[in-house]
Amino acid sequence: MTKQLVVVTAGLGKPSSTRLLADRLAAATARHADVDVQVIELRELATDIAQNMVTGFPSPPLSDAVEAVTSADGLIAVTPVFTGSYSGLFKSFFDVIDKDALTGLPVLAAATGGTARHSLVLEHAMRPLFAYLRAVVVPTAVYAASEDWASDGDGALAARVDRAAAELAALLGARPGRPLHPADGTEHLGEPREPARADVMEVVPFAQQLAALAVEG
Repeated sequence: MTKQLVVVTAGLGKPSSTRLLADRLAAATARHADVDVQVIELRELATDIAQNMVTGFPSPPLSDAVEAVTSADGLIAVTPVFTGSYSGLFKSFFDVIDKDALTGLPVLAAATGGTARHSLVLEHAMRPLFAYLRAVVVPTAVYAASEDWASDGDGALAARVDRAAAELAALLGARPGRPLHPADGTEHLGEPREPARADVMEVVPFAQQLAALAVEG
């Protein structure tokens, strides 16, 4: 069964190394699994994201992008490194998404930068971001510095790309459940909410417990 793979890239140039890395990761994942790939260029949604941040009302293109990400079977998220972290555009897009909407979503995190010294952005910024959103980040994150695109470094980059893609492909379709729709509380894609359990333990107020102890004493 074909899985839906969404690629979010926050590169500002056209073309950009960020989009190039995103395309390589998507192609590598497609070699390991049957996927339908949709690419979301955040540079094309920059104005929509900014307006949503101040008005609270997403435009139709932004709503479509959020819907694609939250309903995907897997996500590849790639950002350029700005001032030692992910770009503001990248972070603003994920700020627009409900904090519970990515629960259980397999994510491959990747970044590009000028030098290898910024590679820790994957561990100190991107991985914590998606952990907070309760997504499942694959063990191998991919960072591409300028030298990685040279002929000598491309082999090592290709190996990292393939390893990360294989890890993501193995998790596609393993998402435990769809997030709740933020507006009406129904399950995403029209699935009903799980009925409330009847065997939930009753919570006894603390004051009542103290009173019972006093009687026993």
